[in-house]
Amino acid sequence: MTEAELQVFIEGTTRYFERTTKRPAIVDPPFLKGDETFLLDYTGVIGISGRQRGTIYYTASSDMLSELIIAMGVPLPFMEENSLRDMVGEVTNTISGNARKEFGGMFMISVPIVITGDKMSSGLYLPSNLSSFVIPVIWGQHKSYLVVCLEDMK
Repeated sequence: MTEAELQVFIEGTTRYFERTTKRPAIVDPPFLKGDETFLLDYTGVIGISGRQRGTIYYTASSDMLSELIIAMGVPLPFMEENSLRDMVGEVTNTISGNARKEFGGMFMISVPIVITGDKMSSGLYLPSNLSSFVIPVIWGQHKSYLVVCLEDMK
């Protein structure tokens, strides 16, 4: 993955938070993922096929997702487990969809799959032969992660 391709995900992430919440997110410098696990309470996973193949996932705490929902104008009493799942799926889908606009029609994204809790360790696989980049995202007092694992199929 090139630096320019990684920049597409960084810009898409910052644009999402700015447009959706009117509060900017700060993106720390991306780094190569090692053996560490970057999984928080809720994780939205999208498979990529076409000219590139791999996985993109966004993971966040329930507190951060609750605050995102409130920032979008949904009253707190209406929040429930499904709202948090939908929110992490929406963030992942929007960031991936924005990347698709940049990379073109051959960058095909799947419907997001959301994993939580005890399903985390068994529900997420990143190929060990591909480099995965971790993009730390700070919004308000919360830290979340966008992880991009792609290989070029040209």
